[in-house]
Amino acid sequence: MTATIALLGTSADPPTLGHQALLEGLLDHFQRVATWASDNPIKRHDACLELRSELLQALVMAIDNPRVSIDQTLSSPFTITTLERAARRWPNHELCFVVGSDLAAQIPHWKQSELWLKRCQLGVVPRKGWPLEPEHLERLRQLGAQITVLPLQIPETASSSIRKMSAADQIPKPLWPLLLQHNLYGLQDAPS
Repeated sequence: MTATIALLGTSADPPTLGHQALLEGLLDHFQRVATWASDNPIKRHDACLELRSELLQALVMAIDNPRVSIDQTLSSPFTITTLERAARRWPNHELCFVVGSDLAAQIPHWKQSELWLKRCQLGVVPRKGWPLEPEHLERLRQLGAQITVLPLQIPETASSSIRKMSAADQIPKPLWPLLLQHNLYGLQDAPS
């Protein structure tokens, strides 16, 4: 049986407790998890890609499991490019591109989605407040997606909440030194 690698790209602006729970949860379903920080072509980012990658690296190090790694070489604003890079890196593995349910309706509008959806499995993780609508899943299947809904319990967190409201309780503790060092997201002091 061929091992499947979970691929999780994220803006990581900043990584949250939800990102941590997601990475840890994926380890229960996949032999290996590769993650990276990426620029999203339809979002504005508060921190530069290099800093977001450093934050994600700190989170991966805190998870401390050799089966989860950061692979910044996979980073691209376009999923098709990421999947081409991953296929070259792991030619003898199946790939599962993982997204939150909040993105299911957007994927048909992504660059060359009809091509890349046929090249990998699509793992969809339910997010609170973003129900999986049957019509979105059906549209993805029509484009060739092989969908697996991953039954993970992810805390209701959002990077945007941290950027807008300084929701410090949503930030994993290992990220605080970097956040404070670079004066990111208007955060002043680590919670006690």
